[in-house]
Amino acid sequence: MVFKYNGVNVSFKVYGKSSLVPCLLLHGWGGSGEVFNDLIARFPDRQFIVIDFPPFGKSQNTIEDWNIFTYASLVMSLCEHLKISRCDLLGHSFGGRVAVLVAALKKSMVRSCVLVDAAGLKPRHSAKYYYKLYKYKLCRYLGFYVKNAGSEDYQKLSPEMQKIFVAIVNQYLDEYCCNISCKTLIIFGKNDRDTPPYMAKRFNKLIRNSRLVILEDAGHYSFLDSPMLFYMNLTNFWEEL
Repeated sequence: MVFKYNGVNVSFKVYGKSSLVPCLLLHGWGGSGEVFNDLIARFPDRQFIVIDFPPFGKSQNTIEDWNIFTYASLVMSLCEHLKISRCDLLGHSFGGRVAVLVAALKKSMVRSCVLVDAAGLKPRHSAKYYYKLYKYKLCRYLGFYVKNAGSEDYQKLSPEMQKIFVAIVNQYLDEYCCNISCKTLIIFGKNDRDTPPYMAKRFNKLIRNSRLVILEDAGHYSFLDSPMLFYMNLTNFWEEL
């Protein structure tokens, strides 16, 4: 199915039978809703709504001037379009950023939130990082081209998407976490290098009514790396709602 949001075609799918509280699954940067196929299969009695965030998956592959608030507004607008007044959220990595904002800004709509290896908090940076940053800025100021500047994710993007990516990663959501009141499950992999466990602990500290689970033998895709423990914790959390 396709939802038109601000002139952009957004692909989404609805799985499972109708339920009073559907769950929206929000994927990570550069991915698509297909990453949740196994999760959907494990919960046949639930209804899931899976969005392909533009420009990824089957959604329109060109967007301009989007930021994290645009993506959150997209989710809220789709819920309004589908006449969803109450839902659960599950967001992985970048999708966790979106989930945080939706849960903070639309409290009455969100019953629960699951943050899986979520991004969005201000990271700790080493002296090496700041050295590279200021070296890059100095070279740019002096008019020199800097090859391979930025992360691997950044380098793969078009110039327009690089602007969007920078706007997103520089928008820290710490203050919005304090405004989340729904029950929240935070699941991170212990070996996650993209969003390290210290971020999970900070999420847990900032979000009241939250529960923290660190999976020992998992990385940034904890739900794929350690599925048995992941789904056990997710099942228990949903059964308590």
